[in-house]
Amino acid sequence: MRIYRNISIYAIYCTQSTRIKESEVDTCMIRINPYRPGAGMVPAYLAGRQDCIEEAVHVLEAVSVGFPSRSIVYYGLRGVGKTVLLNHLETVAEELPVVSEYMEITERGRSFQQYLALAVYKLIHQLSIKQQIAEQAKKVLSILKAFSLKYACGDVSVEITLDAAHGISDTGNLENDIMEVLISLGQAAKSSRQGVVLFIDEIQYMKEDELESLMTALHRLNQKGLPIVIMAAGLPKIAKIAGDVKSYAERLFQFVEIGTLTAEDAKKALTEPAAQFHVTYEPEALQYMLNITEGYPYFLQEYGKWTWEARKKDTIITKADAVAAFGKFEASLDESFFKVRHDRATPRELAFMIAMVQCGERPCNTKDIASQMGESVQRISPLRAQLIHKGFIYAAKRGAVDFTVPHFDSYLKRMHLV
Repeated sequence: MRIYRNISIYAIYCTQSTRIKESEVDTCMIRINPYRPGAGMVPAYLAGRQDCIEEAVHVLEAVSVGFPSRSIVYYGLRGVGKTVLLNHLETVAEELPVVSEYMEITERGRSFQQYLALAVYKLIHQLSIKQQIAEQAKKVLSILKAFSLKYACGDVSVEITLDAAHGISDTGNLENDIMEVLISLGQAAKSSRQGVVLFIDEIQYMKEDELESLMTALHRLNQKGLPIVIMAAGLPKIAKIAGDVKSYAERLFQFVEIGTLTAEDAKKALTEPAAQFHVTYEPEALQYMLNITEGYPYFLQEYGKWTWEARKKDTIITKADAVAAFGKFEASLDESFFKVRHDRATPRELAFMIAMVQCGERPCNTKDIASQMGESVQRISPLRAQLIHKGFIYAAKRGAVDFTVPHFDSYLKRMHLV
């Protein structure tokens, strides 16, 4: 185990909560469910991600003392805990001499330029608390105002009372303009002896020209030794997208796959939160729940929640409790986790995904999907592209696709009697 300069960092790294005293258990158990299914909600015990956290802490510590470091992109299916990991690392960053901002890119919404302008505006105000960079902060804000005016980031440009530094970050060349904004921010950060971390969730929704511009800027920041690092999360396709955009993507980013938990870690995800209340699981109950959830972190939290509610005894969760909770567990997933995605699909997109289910094993070949639909590969190719863009499916291998949402095939069977 590493020795941390700040004891609170070590506590955050361990990600384990102190157990409640036995004398307090009865009162707390009435009101508290220790499981936390939710979008990006950090669980009571963050199981199986210690290696990722350890490596990320190395990066954060390096940038906090002015050393540039390779940025990180976490990728994986829905529900494996990528956003949870980013949120946890944001908390870790708060304990270090770095400033950070978090942005979530949406499929339809603001441009990356707008997200970036707001983030840099907030970051420079955090940095400019140190008086020695007051003049440098003004320079950054002047450059940022020009960028904001050019790319219609209205809220930010209105707030900046300084004159815009025309001809630097408002050229209309997106690569140049993003690079100029981030270089000016990096120089201010270096002068203030602090690092900057940009947390970017759903990075796969960035447009290709935006991602290319960001990568160009990051490459230049590294060359100049400026302390800015990016920690991002996205669906599996992001590694290929980044590689297609820039051949040196793997030198800019560490691409870290986030997958299901091992059996041992999955058990800890269930047992550790319960142990805080001195509640244990029967081995048969754990195995039953692991067989159903297959180690997906979100499913473990959801099933843990409903099993906790179903338990008949105060101090032990039995297999009978887990079996009794299954109906509510499945219904909860159907009504929220699955339905919200299902309802975004057009009838034609649903027909494509139902054909995927009918193919049997996955990943399934596009030509087999076309055969199930009674259409040509050429005719369904635009549908395939739409579904990949919307994050329903991903290219698991050449010519074959799979769902980004675990168990979505089972849901489609239930809903459409496939």
